[in-house]
Amino acid sequence: MTGPRAQVRAPVDSGVATLRPDPDRRGGWTLLVDEIPQSYVDTNDPTHLEFEYVRRLASIVDLVADRGVPGGRLRVLHLGGGAMTLPRYVAHTRPGCVQRVVERDAALTALVRRALPLPRGADLRVRAADARAAVEASAPGRYDLVICDVYGSGRMPARLTSTEFLTAVARTLRADGVYAVNVADGPPLTFTRRQVATLRTVFAELCLIAEPGVLRGRRFGNVVLVAARAGGLPLAELGKAAAADIFPARVVHGPDLARFVAGARPVTDATASDSPPPPRALFAVRKW
Repeated sequence: MTGPRAQVRAPVDSGVATLRPDPDRRGGWTLLVDEIPQSYVDTNDPTHLEFEYVRRLASIVDLVADRGVPGGRLRVLHLGGGAMTLPRYVAHTRPGCVQRVVERDAALTALVRRALPLPRGADLRVRAADARAAVEASAPGRYDLVICDVYGSGRMPARLTSTEFLTAVARTLRADGVYAVNVADGPPLTFTRRQVATLRTVFAELCLIAEPGVLRGRRFGNVVLVAARAGGLPLAELGKAAAADIFPARVVHGPDLARFVAGARPVTDATASDSPPPPRALFAVRKW
């Protein structure tokens, strides 16, 4: 009988990283950077997704793949890697997919590779680079899906929120490609409203997914925004997946989304700002 697993702690480029074992799941690990949770990985079961916003992103992957991408080889660009939770999920559930990950923190990626090795045989490559620079250098029409989950000290960088950046993202997508981004925000959701307004200037169709308590401004939380270059988002299927989650969420689109964003102005490089800092008490609720 083996004893309890020890946590792993090491300096990385962006601070001090900790890989903390989950006492309730043998393969479970939480990655924290400067004590802020970044990722949760179950090495024994990559389909176990602890964070609710990651489950929402996974449902987007599944629905985009199910649309019938030629040859089943969905091409995915992940902006932000952390412990590679979603790339592991995609490699496990969609083994024919081509995945590219951009993670600026090379030391963090090296730590994750050593402690929690990536799946063998997957077409999964991780590049140490700036997310915006990588997008701007990508060939047009290269990806079916781009997923953005980039945070530093709990905040999304301003340069990944502007019309200029999103125009570059749209250029990297195929004609029916989809962009999904995890936004962390709190009352009165000003940052989220501005992001919706910005996405509407670039993409043909858009929806957001969030828990009712977050949407009503009761607490800080995650909002997933999903945008399609040419429309055709699987709204009904997204709604079913969100409603069936252990933390049920709403999908907001159409006139309801227009009311949500009313008065918000799109963001440009000149006016962009980082997302609001999360309250420190948010991470004290649970023993990570």
